[in-house]
Amino acid sequence: MKIDTDEFRVRADHKVSLAHRPTRVEPVYKSKEQYHKILADHIERLNALQLRLFADSRLAVLFIFQAMDAAGKDGAIKHVMSGVNPQGCQVTSFKHPSATELQHDFLWRTTGNLPERGNIGIFNRSYYEEVLILRVHPELLQAEGLSGRAGTGEALWEGRYRSIVELEHHLYRNDTRVVKFFLHLSKEEQRKRFLERIDDPDKNWKLSAADIEERKFWTQCMDAYERCLGATSTEHAPWYVVPADDKENARLIVSQVIVDTLERLKLRFPKSNAETHTELTKIRAALEAE
Repeated sequence: MKIDTDEFRVRADHKVSLAHRPTRVEPVYKSKEQYHKILADHIERLNALQLRLFADSRLAVLFIFQAMDAAGKDGAIKHVMSGVNPQGCQVTSFKHPSATELQHDFLWRTTGNLPERGNIGIFNRSYYEEVLILRVHPELLQAEGLSGRAGTGEALWEGRYRSIVELEHHLYRNDTRVVKFFLHLSKEEQRKRFLERIDDPDKNWKLSAADIEERKFWTQCMDAYERCLGATSTEHAPWYVVPADDKENARLIVSQVIVDTLERLKLRFPKSNAETHTELTKIRAALEAE
């Protein structure tokens, strides 16, 4: 089953209003059985494409996941990437920056984790935190010890948007494809999921008082996301706003985007040439002589 994901893509230079983008849409599956069947088909296709990417070894692909707490980033990554060979896929989660990381420019700590050619990289949160959480809580900027040359107020954020876009253009020119997901969760659905974490002892560790405190900044967070998505979604590194109130539906949308992205790369296995054929003939003779 082919899912049309075009409606979730943010067009370049497009003003984003999250209030006009749904957090829940008509599910693409009709039953749990169909959900598992569609996801399994996507995973099978993804596994085959990842093998070609690894063998071809000309391109790298980076998928970035951003969202509010409890939106399902971890689950989406776990379920969608479950069939990928771990040798060709690296997941990096970014928490609070270390003292060493704070001594560098805001893009430094993520660039060392970019995927190698032939590999898929996944960022669970990313350099986008620097124009999201810090925009909502600008007091955190003090820890970065900025001199002021980067500007202040709106000029600072506009400069960071430009730096991000330029980085992603640089990556594209150097054969790394970047696709970004914002899992769009409603405040009410987050409340329900937080309550579920309280009710489930195995999930108590996922919730803290700080998470509840952050809900007070919901409006500011949505504003920061709208500005970020509009400023940094480009033709070569698009954002997808994925309705996330239905976890299963979100996973199917994400997996379809990932499959579509890899299919557009026209990946192929390396072709044998005369030299390779001669070498393989010698290897066959050696093996048959054993």
